[in-house]
Amino acid sequence: MAEAQNSPKPSTPLGQGGSPPLGSTTAGQIAVAAESTVATRMSAPPSFDVADFPVPHGREEEWRFTPLERLRGLHDGTAVANGEGVKVTVEAPEGVTVETVGRDDARVGKAGTPVDRVAAQAFSAFEQAGVVTVPKETVLAEPIRIAVHGAGGVAFGHQVVELGAFAEAVVVIDHTGDAVLAANVDYILGDGAKLTVVSVQDWDDKAVHVAQHNALIGRDASFKSVVVTFGGDLVRLHPRVSYAGTGGEAELLGLYFTDAGQHQEHRLLVDHNTPHCKSNVVYKGALQGDAAHAVWIGDVLIEAKAEGTDTYEMNRNLVLTDGARVDSVPNLEIETGEIVGAGHASATGRFDDEQLFYLMARGIPEHEARRLVVRGFFAGLVQQIGVPDIEERLLAKIEEELEASVA
Repeated sequence: MAEAQNSPKPSTPLGQGGSPPLGSTTAGQIAVAAESTVATRMSAPPSFDVADFPVPHGREEEWRFTPLERLRGLHDGTAVANGEGVKVTVEAPEGVTVETVGRDDARVGKAGTPVDRVAAQAFSAFEQAGVVTVPKETVLAEPIRIAVHGAGGVAFGHQVVELGAFAEAVVVIDHTGDAVLAANVDYILGDGAKLTVVSVQDWDDKAVHVAQHNALIGRDASFKSVVVTFGGDLVRLHPRVSYAGTGGEAELLGLYFTDAGQHQEHRLLVDHNTPHCKSNVVYKGALQGDAAHAVWIGDVLIEAKAEGTDTYEMNRNLVLTDGARVDSVPNLEIETGEIVGAGHASATGRFDDEQLFYLMARGIPEHEARRLVVRGFFAGLVQQIGVPDIEERLLAKIEEELEASVA
């Protein structure tokens, strides 16, 4: 695949006013690398009050790719929680505190404020928030596992994961079953803490999942987010990162496999609001089947006070069949020239015919050659997860998706 790499001028979105980036195609073809004004300009300011957000009509920047009719009422207030929503269970090593609290707890909402109506609706509608706390200087040898299983109903949720200073932990949040779920997740990292979060969306075919993930990174702390999306009718995730002290580092990795009829949307914002911090974003997706639609919005904002910032973001998409569509929009806004580096790249394409020819010329059947190419496309990302059972499960899931495309 060809890859477009840009070094934009300050406050200039990728490709604005110029030619389409290399590796994109025009509207109506297999994929689109869409251009827009910087998506950090939301239609309403952040707020915990759902009344501060108008009901979206689909023309707003933050909603223009989302099929609102498939949100099952999460966006307009008609979705009502019921007793058959989701069941949440937590498995945590010794020394970790697991509790439920009300919305008046100071940790709830500390990492970030809702930026759209669904996130605000989730905040106003949840009954109790789950809070997982890792004490300062605690280094966990085993992951914390949070299982979210849908029972077919509507649910609103809020989850907080807090690490004390110099604590280290891995958290796996696993979504399965069938549900209509709107949720907010807060990650709060103390100074020098290290947190890896793996969020897996392995929903049943009819599930709808909309969530805002907020990470607040302390001084010299390190945050690694791995988002994996396979299942669901519609999944729309909004990871957001900000810094509470200098020296913070964020790595946002993502993997998605979009099947026929599915809508999978990942909208990221890294807000460099503090000097001398780093971020790296890498998301990869594969699509197959009629009306498979993946959306990736990658926003990086470097504020005027964030001198010494070092940031890069990349999105790559592999389109396996006709009828699939990708919208990939990397945005970079720079308000200071005193930075270490900033860049972004977006690439969308089909299989590389030369790779297939090379493998098939050595006696490998075409379907097996395709499988090897896709595995190679994802392998480097999967290996960075660092949780062996999750890595094995994801590779098996990729094989399952590819078998379905051959069948």
